[in-house]
Parts: sequence; C-alpha cells; structure tokens
Amino acid sequence: MHTVVVGTAGHIDHGKSALVRALTGTDPDRLKEEQLRGITIDLGFAHFTVGDAQIALVDVPGHERFVRNMLAGVGGIDAVMLVVAANESIKPQTREHFDICRLIGIEHGIVALTKTDLVDPNTLDGTIAEIRELTAGSFLQDAPIVPVSAHTGAGIDALARALAGLAGRSPRQHRAGVVRQPIDRVFTIKGFGAVVTGTLVSGAIAVGDTLTVLPEGREIRVRGIQVHGAAATSVAAPQRAAVNVAGVEASSLHRGMTIATPGALTVTSRADVRIELLPSARPLRHGARVRVHHGTTEIFARISVAATRTRRSAPWQPAEVGDALVEVPAGGDVLARLRLEQPGVLTRGDRFVIRSASPVVTVGGGVVLDPEPGTAGVRRHTAAARFAQLDVEDVDRVVTLFLAEAGLKGLRPEDLVRRAGVGPSQAEKLIGRFVSAGSAQMVGDRVFAAAAMQELSSLVETELARFHKVHPRETGMPRETLRGRLARGTDAGLFDATVAGLVARGVAHGSDRVALMSHQPLVESGELRLRQAVEDRLRSAALMPPDTATLAPLLHASPAAIDQAVQALVRDGRLVRMGDMVFHRDPLVVLKREVAGLRSGQPAGARVTLDVGAFKTRHGLTRKHAIPLLEWLDRERVTRRVGDVRIVI
Repeated sequence: MHTVVVGTAGHIDHGKSALVRALTGTDPDRLKEEQLRGITIDLGFAHFTVGDAQIALVDVPGHERFVRNMLAGVGGIDAVMLVVAANESIKPQTREHFDICRLIGIEHGIVALTKTDLVDPNTLDGTIAEIRELTAGSFLQDAPIVPVSAHTGAGIDALARALAGLAGRSPRQHRAGVVRQPIDRVFTIKGFGAVVTGTLVSGAIAVGDTLTVLPEGREIRVRGIQVHGAAATSVAAPQRAAVNVAGVEASSLHRGMTIATPGALTVTSRADVRIELLPSARPLRHGARVRVHHGTTEIFARISVAATRTRRSAPWQPAEVGDALVEVPAGGDVLARLRLEQPGVLTRGDRFVIRSASPVVTVGGGVVLDPEPGTAGVRRHTAAARFAQLDVEDVDRVVTLFLAEAGLKGLRPEDLVRRAGVGPSQAEKLIGRFVSAGSAQMVGDRVFAAAAMQELSSLVETELARFHKVHPRETGMPRETLRGRLARGTDAGLFDATVAGLVARGVAHGSDRVALMSHQPLVESGELRLRQAVEDRLRSAALMPPDTATLAPLLHASPAAIDQAVQALVRDGRLVRMGDMVFHRDPLVVLKREVAGLRSGQPAGARVTLDVGAFKTRHGLTRKHAIPLLEWLDRERVTRRVGDVRIVI
C-alpha cells in the first residue's frame, strides 16, 4: 500500500477541519476549547484509504496566533492541501502558509477550493485565477484545483482521488537506515507508560528497537507501535505513528524532541546555512535574533552574516570583517551561521523556517549546509570558498571538505551519516569511492584524506631527520617519542599506518626505534671493533652461545658496552634474540636447513617428527638452548608442535 502524509494549509475559517471531517469522518479538533470556539488551535490528525493509497492528514490551525503550531505540523509532511475559500479567496494566512510550505521544501500538493456552494460561477472563476497567480512558478503551479463543498458533499470524492494521487512518491526527508520521528504529542496510557506521536519522516521502527531521544540523548526501547489506531509490529516512513516507549517518563518528553537512530543526527548549537528572505520581509541585519522552526521545534538563534546577494542570479557579496550593519535585503539570500540558544537536532539538507522575534512574522527559510561547523568565524578570508563548497548538490564535494577539515582526526562512516545527511549504506559507498580513487585511505574504522596522510608522512620524515642531526650516535628515534611529538590527539592507528607506509616504501625502518634508511649512526672505531668481537664470539659458539654477562670479561668490556653492541647487531639483523639469549644468524640458517632436510627421502605424506631429546642429541645441546631453538623453529614455520613432539612441516 502506498502512503503519504498530507498537511492542510490556509487561512482561518476557510474550511480545513470541515474537509478533514468530510474525507475521514474524524473530527481533527480534539481539544474541548477548539470544539467550543469553533476554531483549530493545535494540530489534529486523521486518516483514510482510497484504493491502495493510505492518506494521513495533519490539520493545522489557520489563525495567525497559532502559526507556531502550524509550523510544528507541516515540518514532517510530504505534500500539502492548500485550502482556499471560494467566497473569500486569498487571505493573509493563505499567503503565509503557502510561503512556509515552499520554504520547507514541499514539492507536491493540491488546492482545495472550498465553500463553492456559496458563490456564483464568475466568483469561482475569479478565485481560481487568483490561486493560479499566487502559485505561479511554485511547486503548486500545475497542481489540481478541486472545487468542493463540505456542506453539500460536492467534490469530496474528487478531492479524495486527488489526494490519493499524491501517495507513493519519495518521502521528502527519507534516509534509509536512519530513524527520525519528531515528537508532536506526548501522553500516558495506564499500564503501558509513555506514548509519543509524530510523523516518521525517515527509516523504520520495530518493536524491540533501541532508539535515542534527542537532544538529551536518553536511550529508549520501543514497547509497542500503533499506526492509525491499529497495533503494528513495525512502521516505515512516511507514516504517522504512536510509539509506546520504555526507559523514560512521559513528564520528561515534550513536543520538539526527536526519536532517532543513535548517532545518526547532530545535536548542535550552531549550523552553517543558506537562507532565503521573503519579498515581503524587512531587511535582516547581522546579529538579528530570530525564531528557527525546524520539525516540531522552535529555537531562538542569532544570525552571523557571511555573504549576501540581492537575488538568486546575483553573485555573492562577502560581508566585510567588522561590518556589524550588513543586512540582507527583502527577497535576497544570505549565507550565514545560526548560533542556537538551545541545542538543535539537525543534519545537512534539513529545511527550516525563520520568523522574527518581534513582531512574530515569517521572514524566510533556509537549508542546513553543515550542522557541525568549526569554531572559526564566518568572515575569515577562506569562509567564502568554504560556503561555496558547501552550497552544492554534489555530495562528493561536501565530503571532500569534511575530510580536509577533519585532518589527522579523520572521519568514521557514522560521522558522515550524522553530518552529511546520508544513510549508512551511502556513507560506505562514498568512502569506498574516495578510497578507490586514491583521495582517501581507510585506517581502522576511520577514513583520512590522502593529503592529510601525506602531510603526516612528511612531518615524520622531517622530525626523524631533525632527530638524526641532533643525535647522530642514536640508531633511531624512540617510536613513542615520535608519536607524542607528531600525533598527539590524532587517531592512533593513523600514526602506525603512516610509519608502516614509510617502511614499506623503503624510506624508514625500525620498530621500537624508527630511523630514516639514509641514516648511518655515528660509531667510533672502538665500538666497531667491539661489535666485531661480539659477533665473532657468537658465530663461533654456534648453537650454544654464552650470555652477555659472560662476554663482558672475555672481551674486556663493560656489560653496558656489550649490551649496546648486541643491540646494534640485533637491529642490523646479524644476531637473533630469543628471550635472554642471543644467537648469531649464520648457525641458525644452517639449523633451519638441516631440520627441514629431515623430510628428504621420506614418502609423500609421511609424518616426520622431532622430540626434545632427539634434537638435543643430534645437535649436542643442553635443554637450556634446545627449548628456545625449537620454539624459534616453530615461529619460523619449520616445525609445528603437537603434544610433546614437533612435526617437520
């Protein structure tokens, strides 16, 4: 079944609620005060089905005093039913509601021409002409205008069919894999606990899911779901749903919160945006305090102007540093930073409406370009280029910017989901495309711009060269010292990957100590003679070398000097350390060849084994030397231990 969530819009007393009653049989005016006064004050909800189309209606108040409630209702809709009374035509709230729908990015809708039983044909034609003039060039330009009368029932069936034609289109805010349901109502059911209602604009919810209440970040569990009054095990966007949640008291929930997939949306106090001012609005000055309406939320904010233009085709004019009087002209556009007075729940691509703080009128609306901008001001010399890279449809350009700004901290796929307004699968594809193109590299669970990795690589080379110059006798720089100087506060895996890359390219070598391949430690002739003496002794000792403490008196050197010589020979690969013992590599090469040769002449598949006793006898060894050598053969994959014997591989 195809679904669509449709919001009503229009001036007070033009018959919005009457149409909802005529279409669905449900009175959307649920409050006693609404029924007594005969006007809609808060949001009302109803639904009906036509064929395979299921239409959820959100009825909004038309009085100017309740535009705030109207905005909470239309924030999650995917289509609009603009209601115009034939006997009154276009009125102030008709225009304001229409502007709001356009500003928040509604792309589909119809026009219901009500109270047609009260006018003659000429008046009807005149009202239709005024509607066409209002909607010219907008998303409603070619929308059906359906004449109806809730009083007589004329046109109601045609209106239902027109609404059904809106079903099945792509939801406006949908991101696969990301649950997002702004809360518009909260109540308690005895024995069940808190219930939140709202339009599920993205993702799918199932009983048992764990979600988050934003902006607080409190974890909740879904205990039950109702869709249009019927119990369900799951619900998918775009639909209205009542969700019974556990883990939170109803008293701590309210309209304006959002239930969402954990980590999928940004909770932020600032956002970089593009705003369009209505032609009827007063100029908007830098630093102005405005009301930001987004989803079911209203938040006060200050506007920091970065650039302005007088019309869509005009070039952007960056604001001058220190110009506190810069303003956006009526009908113009502005690139700006919103500084929110309370945390907002945003992602890239979100639409919002702004109203002046006083008097409270709609002045414009915009789109979020970046919900997590840095702290740098919007008037520095690079700001214009940054906004130009943000204000595009090409998500690759935006991700390129985010990666560059992340630098040595990198980004996780969930960072892109939260910030770039994409779903999890799209984030993975984006990263894969960047990595395949060589413009980024994945290290652990983070992706880094190739330029950032190259920068760190260059810094490592420079720091190693500086260290070698200051400490020419050292074989290399301690790895942790190098990490502390260059990679503190960055992803640990990035440093390791950078060093590994230098080693793989033959630029550097080492593990505990790292050195450039070009570096030759400054060694005095006496040290070289001692190294040669140590090497000769250990080579001649073959598989039963003395320990370093024994070497010191034999070679008339201090234990510290012997240790230093041994360390240098191990780093050069001349010696091999096995626990507390050190062997020369030449006899080890011979040993590997001899043990591997035990398979020579044996039938294919024959099992050739070696135990400790046989190994000791064959090579004239004590247990002290035999055990480390056998374990080394295991590591070298010459033998494999099975119980008390070794199998020659």
